[in-house]
Amino acid sequence: MTKPKVLISDKMDPNAAKIFEERGCDVDVITGETPEELKARIGEYDGLAIRSSTKVTADILSAATNLKVIGRAGIGVDNVDIPAASSQGVVVMNTPFGNSITTAEHAIAMMMALARQIPAANARTQAGEWPKSDFMGVEVTGKTFGLIGAGNIGTIAASRAQGLKMKVIAYDPFLTEERAVELGVEKVDLDTLLSRADFVSLHTPLTDQTRNILNRERLENAKPGIRIINCARGGLVDEAALKDLLESGHIAGAAFDVFETEPAKENPLFGAPGFICTPHLGASTTEAQVNVALQVAEQMSDYLVNGGVTNALNVPSLSAEEAPKLRPYMKLAESLGSLVGQLAHGNLTKISIEREGAAAELSGKPIEAAVLAGFMSRYSDSVNMVNAPYLAKERGLDVRSVRHEREGAYNTLLRVTVGTSTGDRSVAGTLFGPEAPRLVEIFGVGIEADLAGDMLYIVNEDAPGFIGRIGTLLGEKGINIGTFHLGRRDAGDEAVLLLSVDQPIGQDVIDAACKLEGVKTVKGLEF
Repeated sequence: MTKPKVLISDKMDPNAAKIFEERGCDVDVITGETPEELKARIGEYDGLAIRSSTKVTADILSAATNLKVIGRAGIGVDNVDIPAASSQGVVVMNTPFGNSITTAEHAIAMMMALARQIPAANARTQAGEWPKSDFMGVEVTGKTFGLIGAGNIGTIAASRAQGLKMKVIAYDPFLTEERAVELGVEKVDLDTLLSRADFVSLHTPLTDQTRNILNRERLENAKPGIRIINCARGGLVDEAALKDLLESGHIAGAAFDVFETEPAKENPLFGAPGFICTPHLGASTTEAQVNVALQVAEQMSDYLVNGGVTNALNVPSLSAEEAPKLRPYMKLAESLGSLVGQLAHGNLTKISIEREGAAAELSGKPIEAAVLAGFMSRYSDSVNMVNAPYLAKERGLDVRSVRHEREGAYNTLLRVTVGTSTGDRSVAGTLFGPEAPRLVEIFGVGIEADLAGDMLYIVNEDAPGFIGRIGTLLGEKGINIGTFHLGRRDAGDEAVLLLSVDQPIGQDVIDAACKLEGVKTVKGLEF
């Protein structure tokens, strides 16, 4: 078996390459290339490990014909075109926990430096002055720390602020009341936070919803004398508005580690009163650099070798431990999606995935993605679990996932139903044993069959002699039958025949079968 091949295109701890090798990957470390050089090289790799220097654009991805995963050693993925990667079926991962402590500590350090005006005091003292009376600071003890974003880094920053005897209030749309109590913070809306906080620290990703979350209007209405710390992402604060309000004295100070445009060689905030900054150092500690490099290598190799998906941004996460248990279900799900996609006709507008019995206890997202991967192959040859949900969304497909706690005829069951112009059509399958996917129902007709290779699907009138006629026809066409599966509604009613064959079914075979007495539908299938 060929080893997955990984390119490390940015500088990172050398132990990352060792982890890739130890876990069964071939790895090349080639840093500092131009976009053109990377584009020329990327086609031979299954994985790309990056930090912030490499820009993975749609143009580069267009040449990444074998790429399966991009791993960002760090949190921010602004340098990766995620929609382009998703449409191409490439998993994008980050390492959100490797530098969490480091970034949170930097935010607290910036707050302390801001409170005591340490950078300016240091510069003037080293310049030979003794400006003791010019630097009257403020204590943080007893002050209110306003947290915008209560994710992993934000909660660490909150705990550090609590250790400094500060009161912590938090704004985060995803923060529940129960979680707020657990963290010991008060959940508030954004306007309330800005009206009460003495210090505000941002810890949220940059999205369309969070861009300029601290705009001019909110900054003008904030508590007079407020101080703002941003060690998250540039673009969360209106920099021009902040400059004006620092100069007016409405905002007492600001400390930024990140800027809207980086490298920030020029910025309207530079030189503003009460402003201090660092050059994106939030993750710049020895410990953090090692942690994120090792973590990205572990995650990527788990995916390439074992199928585990961890900290992915565009596909459901699936741990290396979960993958073996879910793999047979995902194979079944993909086969059922493919089957209903090949058989259903017309403009399909909705698809429902139902899990019953043991399947209901499993994570639904990977199964849903597998069904869509099989189903969307009716529209495109280059479909996988990553891009299938995006292709389905582009086509306006209404996707629903349903979990049933009821007990049915089977210990575990998956059912896939699509809506057509003539009504709903569904197929169902189960597992025979731990890893043997099996079809058990097709369009309301009970039938047991493996779904693999080339197959022939026939709907006919249930009448004597038909099996002999179809067998004779296939023999005359040189088609060898592997397995033979029958199902019917009632005696003399409509019957379903599903054959696995050793050769692809050509149009001439389908045309000849359609002419047999009693035949209603003939379709060649591929799995």
